[in-house]
Amino acid sequence: MNTAQHDLVVLGGGPGGYVAAIRAAQLGMNVACIDENERYGGTCLRVGCIPSKALLESSHLYHDAKTSFSNHGLKIGDVELDLPTMMSRKEKVVDTLTGGINMLLKKNKVTTYNGRGRFISSDTIEIEGKTPARVKAAKTIIAVGSRPMSFPSIEEDGVRIGNSTMALSFPEVPERLVVIGGGYIGLELGSVWNRLGSKVVVLEALDRILTGIDSELASIAKRTFTKQGLEFKMSTFVESAKVQGDLCVIKTKAGETIEADRVLLATGRVPSTDKIGLDAAGVATDKRGFLEVDANYQTSVPGIYALGDCIGGAMLAHKAMEEGVVCVERMTGMGSHFNYDVIPAIVYTHPEIAAVGKTEEQLKEAGVEYKKGMAPYGANGRAHTLGETEGRVKVLADAKTDRVLGVHIIGARAGDLIAEAGAAMEFGASAEDIARCCHAHPTLSESLHEAALGVDGRALHTF
Repeated sequence: MNTAQHDLVVLGGGPGGYVAAIRAAQLGMNVACIDENERYGGTCLRVGCIPSKALLESSHLYHDAKTSFSNHGLKIGDVELDLPTMMSRKEKVVDTLTGGINMLLKKNKVTTYNGRGRFISSDTIEIEGKTPARVKAAKTIIAVGSRPMSFPSIEEDGVRIGNSTMALSFPEVPERLVVIGGGYIGLELGSVWNRLGSKVVVLEALDRILTGIDSELASIAKRTFTKQGLEFKMSTFVESAKVQGDLCVIKTKAGETIEADRVLLATGRVPSTDKIGLDAAGVATDKRGFLEVDANYQTSVPGIYALGDCIGGAMLAHKAMEEGVVCVERMTGMGSHFNYDVIPAIVYTHPEIAAVGKTEEQLKEAGVEYKKGMAPYGANGRAHTLGETEGRVKVLADAKTDRVLGVHIIGARAGDLIAEAGAAMEFGASAEDIARCCHAHPTLSESLHEAALGVDGRALHTF
């Protein structure tokens, strides 16, 4: 077998991997990118972020057509669900975007290999697939991402009991769906099937949902989701789940038995580093399988770098993308920078939940004195025209310097609104800086302006 030589080989074609490959090619490197799927884009694009958001949008429109269009004077009669068409639209979105990534890689002259890559030495990777190959490079980036966590007591069959990939393609709307895990994946997909007609029960081991999100917003979200029809069983530990006949039977450690048509296991993700030949490369992992890297994303082995989900931290596509850019730019001596304190996070439920920076709980734990401003969506004119008055914006600022430390939003289009907060924080803005910026009226962004004014007790439209 001939060995192809490259300057850089990227193992993994997800958000971090393909972005790193493109940026490296732009900087003049001879780059190869390996992925076991013919469609590049990783979990996020193929079976994660993009298809789930497509279903969230479609199911939200279906729900609105049934429940709220009449409030706008739109009478459309009986609304019928065409699930195959909804699924087909989701796949078209995925196909369009994955095809776009393949075109971008080709345009930037990145050599692509389809197959499963495995190190056979610190500078050589063997690729198993339809067209076996071997590649060698002085530098390698590991960007293999993560996969859903599994448990021996949860007997996944991939049909009735399974992870988020399964829940993106149910052939029919399950009458009863149990979601194990109250994080963003479980709540987003639970919301999809709840809107389409499922009775959804969320089993959460902790006493709250959405760990990591500001607790006040998480409490508001739980109340809202309950009103929407989701049922929550908190502090509930699942002992087992298995298929029995045509039913899924879930047993909790408290002795309760729950029956359902489908079970979604959404309890987090683990790094996909166990089958890529790390021993042959001499790269060690921690006990959870994560790779340890230095400030330049280099592992303990010179020339081997890692980024994205497989190095831990926030398991978010945009975090991996930024790391991909910074990693290859630092390889070439550029002074590239990534501020880990300003990574936005979004939950695409309805209402959306978005956050950037520190929560109140984190500030209290760190002993940081802070002040805050709040603005309800109900005081916003644009929210009323949209019929989306449920929600609020919270701005946290340093009590002494007024520098913005965190912004937390629950409400319509929160995921878009958080971008302004992130940009402001990246430039070290104070709450006063945001308050002094003229925001267009009527827009939802005025709620951020109002919350910034509220930090110093100067809110103008809030009772």
